Amino acid sequence: MRREDPQLPPSSSRPVLEIRNLGLEFGTPRGRIHALRNVSLDVPAAHVVGIVGESGSGKSTLACAVMGLLPENAVVTSGSILFEGKDLLNMPAQAHRSLLGDRLSMIFQDPMTALNPVRTIESQMIDIQHHGQGSRGEKRARAIEMLHRVGIPDPHSRIGAYPHHFSGGMRQRICIAMAVLVKPALLIADEPTTALDATLEVQIIHLLKDLQKEIGCSVLFVSHHLGAVAELCDRVVVMYAGEVVEQGTVRNIFHNPGHPYTRALLECDPGRIKKSTRTLPTIPGEVPSLLGSKVGCIFRTRCPQAFDRCAHDHPVEYRIGLDQVARCHLLDEERLVSA
Repeated sequence: MRREDPQLPPSSSRPVLEIRNLGLEFGTPRGRIHALRNVSLDVPAAHVVGIVGESGSGKSTLACAVMGLLPENAVVTSGSILFEGKDLLNMPAQAHRSLLGDRLSMIFQDPMTALNPVRTIESQMIDIQHHGQGSRGEKRARAIEMLHRVGIPDPHSRIGAYPHHFSGGMRQRICIAMAVLVKPALLIADEPTTALDATLEVQIIHLLKDLQKEIGCSVLFVSHHLGAVAELCDRVVVMYAGEVVEQGTVRNIFHNPGHPYTRALLECDPGRIKKSTRTLPTIPGEVPSLLGSKVGCIFRTRCPQAFDRCAHDHPVEYRIGLDQVARCHLLDEERLVSA
C-alpha cells in the first residue's frame, strides 16, 4: 500500500484531483510534440472545474492523461497526477484500471461512437456496474432508474434497444447515465455537448448540473463554449498551446480576466456581442506549433500587448487577488509601477 506524504494535508481536506507540473510529449516522425508543459491545477471536492481554450490547446489531452487513455507514442516527461492522494502515473496498470468506471468516470464528446453499436443499452449499462454489488436484476433496475433520471422516455422497454435506435441527444443522455451510474468521485466530461444543437446543449448542461449536485462528485468539464462553462462551473482553467495561462473562480475569470488570451477569448464570445453584425470577432494569427522547445511567452506572437521581455522570459504565475493567478509579464510590470 502506498503511503501518503506526511507533509501533505489529510485526504479529506485535499482536492480530489491535483495535477502538478505535468509535462507530456508525443513522438512523431517530425520530432517530439510538447502537448502539455508545466500544467498544474486542482479539482476540489464537490466542485466543477472548467477547462477552456482553442482547439489544440491540450484540453482533451489533459483529460485523457488523467484517465490513462493516452496512445503509445505519448510520454509523460514530468510532474504528477494525484487522485485522492494517489499518484496515477506511478500506479500499477491494474490498480489504475480498477478505478475506471468506479472512482473515475468519463463522458466522451461524441455520443455516436462512445457506445458499442452491436450491444444493447441494457448489457452496456449492466457491465459498467461490474464493481458494484447486487444481482443482474438489481443492476438492471438501477440502470432503468438512471435512464429515467436523464430523461429517456419509457426506459423499461427502451433499455433493450441498440444505440442506433436513439437520436444523438438521447445517446448523449445514455452516456451521461452510464458515467454517473457508478457514482464516481471524479467525473470527466470531455466536450459532452459538442455534437448537439443549441437547445439540447442547454438541456444537457442543466442535467449535468443537477446530477453533480445530487451525487456530490467533482467534475472536470472540458469545453470551448464559454456560456456552458459560466453556467456549470465553479472554477475555470484557461489553456493555450499546452500551457495553463490563467485560472480562478468563474466570477473572477469572466469579470476580471488577467491574461490577454483570456480577454481575447471572452471578446470572441458571440453572447457578448451587443450589436448586430455579419463579422464575428476572432483572435488574429494561429496557435503555434508545439514541435521543439519554446522560449518566452507562448502567446506573444498573437498578443497586442507583447513587449521585449515576452520574447525571452517565460512568464511565471502572478497572483491576482485571493483566488486567481495568470502567467503574463504585464502583471509583473504593473506591480513594478505601483511599487
